[in-house]
Amino acid sequence: MAFVLPDLPYAKDAFGDILSAETFDYHHGKHHNAYVTKANELVAADPSLQGKSLVELIKSSSGTLFNQVGQVWNHTFYWNSLSAEKTAPSGELLDKINDSFGSVDALIDKLKAEAVGHFASGWAALILKDGKLEVTSYHDADTPVAHEGHTPLLIVDVWEHAYYIDYRNARPNYADRVLKEALNWDWAALNLDGQGVSRADQPA
Repeated sequence: MAFVLPDLPYAKDAFGDILSAETFDYHHGKHHNAYVTKANELVAADPSLQGKSLVELIKSSSGTLFNQVGQVWNHTFYWNSLSAEKTAPSGELLDKINDSFGSVDALIDKLKAEAVGHFASGWAALILKDGKLEVTSYHDADTPVAHEGHTPLLIVDVWEHAYYIDYRNARPNYADRVLKEALNWDWAALNLDGQGVSRADQPA
């Protein structure tokens, strides 16, 4: 069974001027789809890779295959990290945010600094590590799946193809809008159970 391009969890035009339908056409329909297609080609060509889930391949591969399967997972998790309806942290998540950063605004500022300051392509992320929230980033196709003890809660794409149509080269403007208006805090709260990696996995 081949890996598939997951459906978006919202309509392509749901975000108004934060992220355009054209961005989703290219980012989801072309970039994400290309990673799925290439991953399937690589797996089909090597019998030793067959029968492994997306996460199993991420944890056991390197080079070109790692890049493809890592990006399939990253993008799937990213789409779910976004919400077209504004959400806010509450309950256990809010308590952890206040414990680790002092306030939601302080966390947003730290995430923005990480996203904007990350050199070249990659991902900014909110993770749970050793029971505490941390902000970090991953280069290129690297992913929290590949790092022991990195429990992903939210991930934000900072590759240029994530924002260039809507924001041109202004990554800070993209980060500001998405982090303040379009994060899915309900998704982050759900992933406090440690099962976030499996939620973007695909079976063999």
